[in-house]
Amino acid sequence: MEKNHIIGFILIFATLMLWSIATAPSEEELAKTKRMRDSIEQAQLISIDTLNTENFTAEPTVAAPQNDSLTSLANAYAFGPFASAASGKSKDVVLENGDLKITFDTKGGRMKAINVKNYKSVSINDKREEVKGELILFDNEEDQFAYELPVSSLPAKVISSSDLYFTPTKNGNTVSLKAPVNGGGYIEQVYKLSAEGFKLDYDLKLVGLDNIIDRNADAIKLDWVAKLNKLEKGEEFEQRYSTIYFKENDEGNADYCKCISDDVESPKMPIDWVSHSNQFFNTTLIAREKPFTSGVMETVMADVDVADHLKTTSAELMIPYGHGSNESFTMEMYLGPNEYKNLAAFDIGLEQIIPFGNSVFGSINRHVIRPFFNFLSSLIGSKGLVILIMIFLVKMLLYPLMYKMLKSQALMGALKPQLAHLTDKYKDDAQKKQVETMKIYKEYGVSPFGGCMPMVIQIPIWYALFRFFPASISFRQESFLWATDLSSYDDFFHLPFSIPFVGDHLSLFTILYSVSMLIYTYYNTRHMDMSANPAMKYVQYLMPVMFFGFFNNYASGLTCYMFFSNVINIIQTVVTKKLVFDDDKLKAELATKKAKPKKQSKFQQRLETAMKEQQAKQAQGQKKRKK
Repeated sequence: MEKNHIIGFILIFATLMLWSIATAPSEEELAKTKRMRDSIEQAQLISIDTLNTENFTAEPTVAAPQNDSLTSLANAYAFGPFASAASGKSKDVVLENGDLKITFDTKGGRMKAINVKNYKSVSINDKREEVKGELILFDNEEDQFAYELPVSSLPAKVISSSDLYFTPTKNGNTVSLKAPVNGGGYIEQVYKLSAEGFKLDYDLKLVGLDNIIDRNADAIKLDWVAKLNKLEKGEEFEQRYSTIYFKENDEGNADYCKCISDDVESPKMPIDWVSHSNQFFNTTLIAREKPFTSGVMETVMADVDVADHLKTTSAELMIPYGHGSNESFTMEMYLGPNEYKNLAAFDIGLEQIIPFGNSVFGSINRHVIRPFFNFLSSLIGSKGLVILIMIFLVKMLLYPLMYKMLKSQALMGALKPQLAHLTDKYKDDAQKKQVETMKIYKEYGVSPFGGCMPMVIQIPIWYALFRFFPASISFRQESFLWATDLSSYDDFFHLPFSIPFVGDHLSLFTILYSVSMLIYTYYNTRHMDMSANPAMKYVQYLMPVMFFGFFNNYASGLTCYMFFSNVINIIQTVVTKKLVFDDDKLKAELATKKAKPKKQSKFQQRLETAMKEQQAKQAQGQKKRKK
């Protein structure tokens, strides 16, 4: 070759080398190219696997646009066999009967909103007016109802049903939501709404996933989170009666997370059902055929003055999975009011979510007061009038005990002349005066505790009613006199400011109850000798004031009951003392008792012995001080 030819080849080679170096991709570009190549290879493998699989019956889906190939490749990489359900368009599907309207979202295949018909929510606007609207459960954007499928072959190791698009098929009041999986498998959620009422049948089906789900997994997690909506007039009161309930398998009683603070519960046994419960409404998921293997329940309180919800309730439930080619889990839902009859019809203890109370108090409410009230309500339309009639009947039933208490007080009042001299005689020795007073009571056969037993017997009834009125949906939005809702406070007077423990309103029923309690206390104690403890003369009047602060935000049905109950107490007391008891007859009865031989009870013996011992210790102490 000539010299010029050689120089030319060298220059061309050098130019090519320089151009190659100048246009070489960076490390970042190389990494990006490698990721794209890997995604293409995985997509090709999935496509080949799909084509070679027999009996391919995947549901048709909307194909991604041709110009969106990068998104398709990304889905193939992130979702693997679920890639065909990873893209789509969200749309609503509705099931409806005369009591419920349920809206489902095809993204995630979950319930989006639950409209409980024939009931209204109520709120207070800036003008302190009550505003009623549709009663909607489970419609917050942060609510969740999603399954987490463990798939070890994918980068995230888990697939959430909330990221998948389900194809809907509606037939009457049944809707099937199906997400296809490569290889002919699918995830299907089937909802069937009853013709009437609040029951929703629900099935989860996992078909052809046995070779996809992690072989080490024996359960699939259901993540159910609800932001409990504000549905009642008294938000703080409603918050205290809202929580998450659950029942462990083979346990008699349901359990729950704390109502007034954040709480977490982790049952040690399988779980039959879980219920996100407001004061008067609930959304419940029930496991049929086999229970949830385990679960974790949690509540997180919200600041009701700022947040748009009462609290967050969440349940992580583990659904058993046996790696069969056709796995299914049968469930049932109740979406509606906390009506005792409806809940008890399930025969699984679901009625226990109504907070009537535990032990004897709950039993009194469930099996005595509730049926009695329902019977009266079937005869009388007004719930307020039913309360008045119930008060009257209860007072008549307990009048023999009231009579005994009043007679004991009258006999002690008739002994006042015999006791009067003890105050002067033992003015410097209160203990001695007490001992001598007890001797006189014993001599005339009068017990200072004779009037206590009727009050003790009434305590279970009072406490049961304390739980009954705010828990029973029968009083919800029922008006009486000036109260617009017997299940909430009656804000008769509005205040321009808020008072601690009282609020920004005054309840007239609570005011009347407190005043009637002051009158009743004064009338019953005006003849009592309180010289031994003068402070008691004033302390007894603090209780009505304390009760006012406690009950001002309470259910007006209860304060209505307590006010009219006190009115009847006052009438019974005045009429009995003025018209039934006769002073001469009482004195004659005391004289007769005095003449009878006395048999001291063991309690009286112990009381007298204790008082004598106390008196001896007091005398000994005085001697030591003198020395």
